[in-house]
Amino acid sequence: MAKGKKIKQAKSKTITLKVAQNCVELTLDGIRRLNLSFKEVVTVPKCIQKLCEMDELDLSRNLITKVPDFIDNFIRIRVLDLHSNYLEELPLTIGRLQSLQVLNLCNNRLTSLPSEIGLLRSLQTLNLGINRLESLPSSISALKELRHIGLSDNRFTRVPGCLRKLSNLESVNLDRNPMAIEEVPSNESLMMAERFYLVQESDLCKDCLNKCQIERKNVEDVENRKETLLGTSDLVTQENREM
Repeated sequence: MAKGKKIKQAKSKTITLKVAQNCVELTLDGIRRLNLSFKEVVTVPKCIQKLCEMDELDLSRNLITKVPDFIDNFIRIRVLDLHSNYLEELPLTIGRLQSLQVLNLCNNRLTSLPSEIGLLRSLQTLNLGINRLESLPSSISALKELRHIGLSDNRFTRVPGCLRKLSNLESVNLDRNPMAIEEVPSNESLMMAERFYLVQESDLCKDCLNKCQIERKNVEDVENRKETLLGTSDLVTQENREM
């Protein structure tokens, strides 16, 4: 999604309750997902409140500028996908989603997060990549179940201190932030070397996919150079021994 693109209200589509009901998916393991991705909507349809018993809600790749306060009606959802929209802020009611395990906010226009996000005590995966964030609220440190957090392509100049308090954190992606190397700590809980992407290729918009593919190629090139250097070093060592 091009961030410079202007949102044209005339292109927004209307989602009726009947349309929304036809977008409900049931997985083989019994998970109920409301999939409203790629619907060209600017606002979240009010009618979906009648479908609040869903386990997963996908509103990604739309033109949504605001998450409505009634999002807290979806108290059962474990996955909320809002990536590739035009969100600039989140409602305070986001903190009431106590069952939420995965929150994908990648590729939006967020400049800050409400402190209420620290109330998501079941959250395990949080993707905030490709936004305009410079800091995280200290309440993030209360997310004791958080294991993966994506912060790439933002405006962080240092590692958020609240991450050091997350003992279960397994991976952090801070790629492509204006951060000096010395700001990256050698803390075992912050595995900076690990590249972590929170969505599959089929779920990414074209721009995001291109960025991921370029980054993957860069990582592979570095690994190949390391292997070449190690191979050369071993060969020189062997020749010296033979001499």
